[in-house]
Amino acid sequence: MNRTRRAVAPICCLLLLLGAAGKGLAAEEKAKPEGVQLFGTIEFKTSLKALPQWNRVLAVADDQARQLSQCTGADCSPAAQSWQKALRQSKDLPPLAQLKAVNRYFNQWPYRLDIERFGVSDYWAAPEEFLSLSGDCEDYSIVKYFALKQLGFAGRDMRIVVVKDRIREVGHAVLAVYIDHTAYILDNLSNLVLPHETYSHYLPQYSVNEANGWAHIGAVGKTKGN
Repeated sequence: MNRTRRAVAPICCLLLLLGAAGKGLAAEEKAKPEGVQLFGTIEFKTSLKALPQWNRVLAVADDQARQLSQCTGADCSPAAQSWQKALRQSKDLPPLAQLKAVNRYFNQWPYRLDIERFGVSDYWAAPEEFLSLSGDCEDYSIVKYFALKQLGFAGRDMRIVVVKDRIREVGHAVLAVYIDHTAYILDNLSNLVLPHETYSHYLPQYSVNEANGWAHIGAVGKTKGN
């Protein structure tokens, strides 16, 4: 995703996600934190097969995170040093304070378009790539996701969410983390970490973690344009 006008989400991905929806909303209610409708939408669990960019990240990200965390001595790269600093500053904080610290720390990286770094219009970067080259909105979300995993957050309690920003009329991505029966949003556009209900201008298209994807439909209690 970038700050210039782009498609909200790859339409082909969204259609495939919808086509791969599991057994419907009733089954999904058992798999998500009770009572949370992310950004007020109805969601359906789907397969990750339609998301090759995310699958490529998943193939390498956990190993990268461990190597970055375990590096010691003079051979540590600047990327590893930055990663360890983020974890060191956050590890002894309460959970919500950890979210705020991680969000603020990685938001210091400069925003860079995929075309500048990789020569393609859309590329999801693994943590080490982000630390070395920076990235765009989904890349901030990815590096925060795997940093929080290193701090003890479970993957099942986090999602990268591709949204439409209805104020700027562009596609965007954020990280949602479920704590205490709500979802908190880590956004590269702000150092604030607030409950998902605060972001009435974000309309999710799909969300992912390591186990599943979710397609999001409509906005409960909202009319188009609100």
